[in-house]
Amino acid sequence: MLEGKKIVLGITGSIAAYKSCLVIRELVRRGAEVQVVITPSGKEFITPVTLSALTHKPVVSEFFSQKDGTWNSHVDLGLWADAMLIAPCTAATLGKMANGVADNMLITTYLSMKAPVFIAPAMDLDMYRHPSTQRSLEMLRGYGNHIIEPGSGFLASGLEGKGRMEEPEEIVKTLEEYFSASTGETAVTGDLEGKTILVTAGPTYEKIDPVRFIGNYSSGKMGFALAEECHRRGAKVILVAGPVSLTCSAGIRRVDVESCREMYGAATEAFPKCDAAILCAAVADFRPETIAMQKIKREGDGLSLRLRPTQDIAAAIGNMKEGRQRIVAFALETQEEELNARKKLEKKHADFIVLNSTRIPGTTFRSDDNQVVIINKEGKKSYGKKPKTEVARDIIDELASIL
Repeated sequence: MLEGKKIVLGITGSIAAYKSCLVIRELVRRGAEVQVVITPSGKEFITPVTLSALTHKPVVSEFFSQKDGTWNSHVDLGLWADAMLIAPCTAATLGKMANGVADNMLITTYLSMKAPVFIAPAMDLDMYRHPSTQRSLEMLRGYGNHIIEPGSGFLASGLEGKGRMEEPEEIVKTLEEYFSASTGETAVTGDLEGKTILVTAGPTYEKIDPVRFIGNYSSGKMGFALAEECHRRGAKVILVAGPVSLTCSAGIRRVDVESCREMYGAATEAFPKCDAAILCAAVADFRPETIAMQKIKREGDGLSLRLRPTQDIAAAIGNMKEGRQRIVAFALETQEEELNARKKLEKKHADFIVLNSTRIPGTTFRSDDNQVVIINKEGKKSYGKKPKTEVARDIIDELASIL
């Protein structure tokens, strides 16, 4: 339940700081946006360059940027975040947090934080058991912070931990459980573990000349949301993406293409190794018969283009389908929607069709929302209008039930 969540990750000067990379990887894999705030001593154990590469964001450490003197606002971070996680958290930082000693960027961010705070202590056993450390932990619990310790589970309240930092997977699981409990949702993770899923996304561009093309308005948001949802649930994902400006999680294998021919080649090459294919791309149905080598000049009264059909990627994948492989196809229709979708279900050998319509305002192309009907041979399921990230969850629930 971390899709779209904004997490401030605080890192302090502990030997366990290397585990913060694994924490970031797990958070990002589940769809979270991560901003690292690190103490000066934390940078002695792990470099900001490494952390920035994982989060795709500059690391915040000082009150002022060393590059241009820009003020790093701890107040803005406190308002931006859905949660703050400090992992690892040393005994020194615990003491400062408990007593309001705001002498670095991490502590001032903590004191300004409006969102829930999770703390994963990391120190040796003697330091952990010392009365001053236990007093700091008790004070921080009293302030409403959530202490994550080995064996303590969700919303820890005891002293069962032995000082070592909890494992990254368990830390992230704690955050997932918190947000699931707060929304009443059930966390879904791991049901696609061991599966390989091909996803096609975005438009294709079919060149007319070096500067013009035939294309469509697809943003790729639906396909990317599906790829992220599969990745979050444990699948190995191969994302074949047309020309879009979107980014995806580092764990997704992305293949960028431009034309239908290129997408056809990448998809048909990948599918034999996959358990399922989700064919979400808005592929151009036609391409120019010839491509001009130079820019076509505007001359005379008009221009005629002779078009040829492009490769039918869905049909090709359907003909390749074997055994337990599953295919999810998409149908974007403007009229007789369900009739056309059922024809496509049979023709493409799909297990189910996701139907969406351009006649529903605020959905499909260039929108963050969608409204779909899932159609299979047994019947159909209709869904209300919702964000594409939630639509992706509905679609992958359906796929997971037949894999």
